[in-house]
Amino acid sequence: MTPTDTSQEPVFNVPNCVVGVLAVLVLVHLGRTVLTSEGDLWFVLASAFIPGRYGPLGEVLPGGELAKLTSPFTHMLVHGDWIHLALNSAWLLAFGGAIAARTGAVRFLAFFILSGLGGALAFYIANEGQMTPMIGASGAISGLLGGTLRILFPAMNNGGFRRLREAPRSIPLMPLGETLTDRRVIVTSAVLVLINVLTIIGFGAAQNSAGIAWEAHLGGYAIGIFTYGLFDDVSRFADDPQLDTD
Repeated sequence: MTPTDTSQEPVFNVPNCVVGVLAVLVLVHLGRTVLTSEGDLWFVLASAFIPGRYGPLGEVLPGGELAKLTSPFTHMLVHGDWIHLALNSAWLLAFGGAIAARTGAVRFLAFFILSGLGGALAFYIANEGQMTPMIGASGAISGLLGGTLRILFPAMNNGGFRRLREAPRSIPLMPLGETLTDRRVIVTSAVLVLINVLTIIGFGAAQNSAGIAWEAHLGGYAIGIFTYGLFDDVSRFADDPQLDTD
């Protein structure tokens, strides 16, 4: 970045596109506070991803036929309460920075949305026909986690964790085949699965009254692991003189 390039200057060391996503999530939640309780309920259900929406009763749900197209996207913008939003915001800041710094704003948003759609698909497969609403950006953020792992461990091999924060563009991307066999990735994935399994049987606190959509977490995470390489342009950094290839 040159001294005159101010269009991509980060805010508090976080890329502007990540801050923008966070701002949208907060504004949506703030906007709901001016609605009546009935209006807020309608808005949440119209925005939520509901597997049963794609069955014969879908047209009678809030949002109607249009929500069949919009809810796979809009569910990411709505959260159950401020705690739910705060948790997702913290993870967004933790995993989004390095990804956005490498991909740029457009690819970051595309990867974020694709991961959220993957989470919605996994939720649909596990709950086909059910009327359980699913809201929150957890699936998309789980995708950011999956993508981050593909640069986190190479960073630890080449300069340490500090490099992920200070020079994310100089880190080599771990190839998919290596990712799927790397012991650290396997252990991390196993821990993630275990945590989500424990939520199924009642351990831990739910993020909101509807519980935790573990299916979306795992679906988004899988999308992140498998597709991040399509968004990450590492060829620009292949000749980085800081890169330790030993």
